[in-house]
Order: sequence, then C-alpha cells, then structure tokens
Amino acid sequence: MSVAPRPQRTRTYHHTFINSENWDHYQPRDDDIVVATSYKGGTTWMQAICGALVFQSPQPPGTLDALSPWVDAVFEPNEDVLARIERQTHRRYVKTHLPLSALPYFEQMKYIYVGRDGRDVFMSMANHLANMNPERVQALAARPDQKGPPLPPPAPDLLSAFDDWISKSTYAWEKDGFPIWSHHYHAQTWWDYRKLANILHVHFQDLLDDLDGQMRRVSAYLGIPVNEERWPDLVQAVTFDEMKSNADTRAPGADKGIWQDTRNFFHKGTNRRWEGVLKPVQIARYEALIKDVLEPGLAGWLVHEDGFVDPKSI
Repeated sequence: MSVAPRPQRTRTYHHTFINSENWDHYQPRDDDIVVATSYKGGTTWMQAICGALVFQSPQPPGTLDALSPWVDAVFEPNEDVLARIERQTHRRYVKTHLPLSALPYFEQMKYIYVGRDGRDVFMSMANHLANMNPERVQALAARPDQKGPPLPPPAPDLLSAFDDWISKSTYAWEKDGFPIWSHHYHAQTWWDYRKLANILHVHFQDLLDDLDGQMRRVSAYLGIPVNEERWPDLVQAVTFDEMKSNADTRAPGADKGIWQDTRNFFHKGTNRRWEGVLKPVQIARYEALIKDVLEPGLAGWLVHEDGFVDPKSI
C-alpha cells in the first residue's frame, strides 16, 4: 500500500464522545507525548506508564484526567482543556482516540500507539458500555457545539452486539466498529507510519507478558533514563491491581459520574475472554474481516500470533 511520506489529516470525526476538530488549536511543544489508541486498547495503562516515567514517581501529583487530558473529548469546553494543557509545566502527555488520518501530525512530538486484538477490545468495550451511566454520558456530551449523534440503543445481547461491531460502521470510510468507530481502520492508519522515528507501537499483550521490559522500551523511546533504585516502585505502581486500587485517580472521568462502578473501569486486565463466548462462526467472520481490512503484517501483530515483534522490523 502506498502512503504519503508523512501523515496527512484527511478525516473528521464527530461522535457522542469525540470531536477531531478539538485539535485545530493545539499548540505543540517539542517534547510532547501523545498516547493513541482506538478504545479499550490500553490507553489508561499507557497514560499511567507515561506519568510514572515523566514524574519518576509511583504517585503522580494529580488525577489522570488532570495530568493527561483527552484532547478530542467533548465533555467540557475545548478551550478550557487546551488552556489547562498550556498551563502545564511538566512534560506533557495527552490522550487521543483518533486515527492518525484525523490528527494533525507534528514531527517534534512523540506518539505511542497501543494495539490489541480486536476481539479483546470488543469484550472490554462491552463491559465498558455496560458500566456507564448513559444518562450522565449523554448529559455531558449534550453541548451546543457537539456535532455527533447520540449513542443508539444497545444490542439485545453480547453476540448480537459483536455481529453489529464487525459488520456495521459509523463512518462511510470504515467497514466495522459500530456503534463507536473502527478499531481496525484506526490501527491501519498508525501502522502505515510505523517506521517513522517518532511513532512507537506497543502491544497490550506485551505489556501483560513483560511490563518491566516494555516500560524500559517506552522509557528509552522517550529519552528518560532508568533510575534502577526507583524502577521497581514505578513498575509496581502501574500493575493492574495497583491501577484498580487507585481507580478514583486513575480511571478517566472518575469525578464526572460516568461510571456505575469506578473500580470496574479496570475490569479484568486480561485477554482472550472471548474464547468460549463467541461462536466459531463469529470467530471465522472476524478472521475474514481483518484479512479484508488490514495488511497481513498488522493483522498478525494485532492478534499477537508470534509473540513480541517490533513493528518497525516488519
């Protein structure tokens, strides 16, 4: 597949949760970090890792939302979010759920894309949506400048929701992802530019398998020296159990009443929960989908068929 030498912003996303135009007035700094996932791919985990590395502390001085704002979110005025980011004096690490085709690209910034098997993403998203207070989410999203449609009623059951997720789309240029946006289109946009020096790909399963090693990889990429005396405490602070026990400061939207159970935002922290849940025909349809919409190297990397692989080598 032929792509431009550098990423181009060609898409606009409006949704219940996001507005890609929020990035129009973002003012980058040379050492900014952008944590990028579609959804339920390890965003909060990577934000916590970046926080531990930036502050060199197991307990950064603030909530995740305050220290690492979600730029494309619609839950508060964009000018307020950008002003808060501009006031930050620490090394900034912000969050996006946008595909690279909907983001302005800045060569002086560092991007960390976190990937995950789509079936694991779906299972986590199903729990995520079930744990939301829908009235509160819709109220927060009901801003005068909000252009996205409200979320449709939920599917009657998990299997029906999966069938919709792999066969319907919210946007004309996507083939799947309903009722959110396509995890797979999103992944392909970041994969296309995986060899750029300022884009790092990290896999959710690699974080599960070797958190210490992957944190060292991220730290090296960000140019942050490892302090071996502090290191064990930093790694421990971003384990699943520690994140869940500190959900009031680590879960996004924890102070906005979005969640029925804030601790349940960190539900399982595992993969392959879809085994024994999805039917064989659905698994076959998923495999056909990723073969259709993803480059083979990306499809293999997302399902983690070969263990740890650095995408820059593919």
